[in-house]
Amino acid sequence: MPELAGQVADAFETLVREHEERWLSPLAVRSYESRGRNLPEEECRLRTPFQRDRDRIVHSKAFRRLRLKTQVFVDPEGDHFRTRLTHTLETTGIARGVGRALRLNEDLVEAIGLGHDLGHPPFGHAGEEALDELLRERGERGFRHNEHSLRVVERLERDGRGLNLTWEVRDGILKHTGPDEPETLEGKIVRIVDRVAYINHDIDDAVRAGLLSQSDLPVDELALLGDTGSRRIDTLVHDLVETSARAGDIVQSDEIGGAMLSLRAFMFDRVYMQQEHAPIRADIRRIFDDLVDVQGLSVEDATDYIAGMTDRFALAY
Repeated sequence: MPELAGQVADAFETLVREHEERWLSPLAVRSYESRGRNLPEEECRLRTPFQRDRDRIVHSKAFRRLRLKTQVFVDPEGDHFRTRLTHTLETTGIARGVGRALRLNEDLVEAIGLGHDLGHPPFGHAGEEALDELLRERGERGFRHNEHSLRVVERLERDGRGLNLTWEVRDGILKHTGPDEPETLEGKIVRIVDRVAYINHDIDDAVRAGLLSQSDLPVDELALLGDTGSRRIDTLVHDLVETSARAGDIVQSDEIGGAMLSLRAFMFDRVYMQQEHAPIRADIRRIFDDLVDVQGLSVEDATDYIAGMTDRFALAY
């Protein structure tokens, strides 16, 4: 493709660099100081590397499939329950606001947020648990959606070529959950905000589904965080921003962070672990056994295939 000359394109990188030096915190990742991509390539003249990563994620097939993947409730009767896609968008929006307030790199936050759940299998937490159980039975190391999200962007998208994302985005995707924390503050924002988002929108969906009523929710935690989802998110975001600004890291206060973890434990006890997992385990096992034992796929290929399924596709298999 011929290089097109233009005043805006010619000055774009210089202007971004100057703006970031004036605006961004010294702790922020600079857009043109990434550790790079697995494969070198020419940069876009009108987008920063992180903006380019964001666009690659949004245009990926895995991202589009998130709209038909469960967040908590499988095939719910109602138009307003969250899906894996709406969870991703809510997480990204909140995280970007936190990044802006702390003068960190919003584009990096956005790319990590949009990519963090690309490898999630169908049927939400129950589907991940079922696939993990199956793999361990066969002597494999198990399944973790964060690890598979990295595999999606590195190996599976674009017919096996991957998206060739920057190191910082890949690090944030891999470490948005699990034992290791992201290397960047931007990645750490997504790691915490992921929980802020799903705890609160899952409460909303559980009440909508009739699994919980407002009176079931823990009194002390609601008194501290707020009696509605929007108020709780507002409390958690303000606490995260103010505590992080003082600490020079991405952290919550002990009081507010502790209340959030208590609310998360309540949700696991009353909602997540109360979902009917047996039919989901049976569906995942049926599909896995057919792919490996009947069709002769390798365990790795079968795992990739199942993890990429939407709920609808898996139920119809």
